[in-house]
Amino acid sequence: METPATGRTKRQTSYEFYKNLFKLTIGGGVVFWVITFAISLSPIAAEYRAAESISNIQAVWVGGLLVGLIIGWCISYFLLRFFDKIPTNNPILKSVVLSFIAFVIAMILLEAPASFRTSDALYYLLIGVIFNVPRFLFVGIVIGYLYKRLYKGSNPAVVASKSAQVE
Repeated sequence: METPATGRTKRQTSYEFYKNLFKLTIGGGVVFWVITFAISLSPIAAEYRAAESISNIQAVWVGGLLVGLIIGWCISYFLLRFFDKIPTNNPILKSVVLSFIAFVIAMILLEAPASFRTSDALYYLLIGVIFNVPRFLFVGIVIGYLYKRLYKGSNPAVVASKSAQVE
């Protein structure tokens, strides 16, 4: 079945959607992992790992890649699927808004309960927030930048309406 406006089948449109989703996810996951790697080498990160009972730094690196891919997938999916419903016209700002939402959810569901297990909960919550702000911010910036490069020369609103037709 071809769509009247583009002459593309749903399978072709779906393939393009998932291909772009994969590219954006990998970009977001890699930048999250690189920032995690850089932060994990700092002395304050060693203190934070000790307080959170995380003994193995390699677990932080592997876990950082896995978590980065999950966060990158979520931000990329919602950016591609709901592009025209997110306020602002710039794809970088749109993905930063989505990454801020993901940041708030992660802080509420993961960081706050983990910090309350320590003796100085507010101190370690603040350190966790400071560690995660650059991660989430740069994931949003990179995904928005990659989106801009993928759809260079096309109208993002038209692309978003095409991706909405996929499902």
